[in-house]
Amino acid sequence: MLYDQRSPLSRYAYGLLARSRTNFAAREAEQAIGIGHGAFLDAAERLQRNNSLVNLRNGFYVVVPPEYSSWGAPTPDYYIDDLMRHEGQPYYVGLLEAAAMHGATHQAVMEFQVVTCARIRRIDSGRNRIIFFYRKDMQAVSEGIEERTTRGGRMKISSPALTALDLLRYRRRSGGIDHKATVLLELAERIDPVQLADLSAKFEKPVVQRLGYMLDRLGHRALTTRMHETLRNRGAFPWVELLPWMVRPENSIFGFEALERDSRWRVVARRIPEPDEL
Repeated sequence: MLYDQRSPLSRYAYGLLARSRTNFAAREAEQAIGIGHGAFLDAAERLQRNNSLVNLRNGFYVVVPPEYSSWGAPTPDYYIDDLMRHEGQPYYVGLLEAAAMHGATHQAVMEFQVVTCARIRRIDSGRNRIIFFYRKDMQAVSEGIEERTTRGGRMKISSPALTALDLLRYRRRSGGIDHKATVLLELAERIDPVQLADLSAKFEKPVVQRLGYMLDRLGHRALTTRMHETLRNRGAFPWVELLPWMVRPENSIFGFEALERDSRWRVVARRIPEPDEL
């Protein structure tokens, strides 16, 4: 990696690695080396062809350390905070990635999941895939955002309570209902019930209803008392399906019967969640 030390950009990138830094912006490198933008792009392209450098987006470059040469890029925890600062967007690492950081490691995480208030297309970097989820008002959930030390510095992640709510909000990217149940079972002992109740006021009612039902079903009703009070204080809430896809018109021929109607959360379950054995 970075074999050609005659290249000013190669020497610059190698120097960053020596200082345990793996990323830089194009303008930053141009000023440090003293070259124009065209010359920079030519040099960067050569390093990219040698798999020594990756251009993630908008002039944000990641240097590939030798130990990640087979991956094509270092893992996103090395650079996600700098990337989002480069984009000028608030963010937090969430969903299954955050759950794994909080100890819910029973299920493998196949993508690095980030919540932000900008609509950003997914990024493929070597073997890594970063998926971005949109939330309009990040400030509303600020109390559920924590900082975590990483190999590349620091990054923001969702707390166990915020992670649990997001798993039900962005349910299509959080695995099936049994997968969610397994993750929630592993997260439950780390969830702060007061924070869970406060954050639930910032989420759609059906999300809160489904999560409340799931936690109760998993034997963690002590976590949901305050959350249920918060939900009731928001006014009436209609019955919702635990799995809405089971009652879509195209699935009506299968005749999925209601196996449970939970009157506390007003949730209809046509399939009972079954977590994996831990």
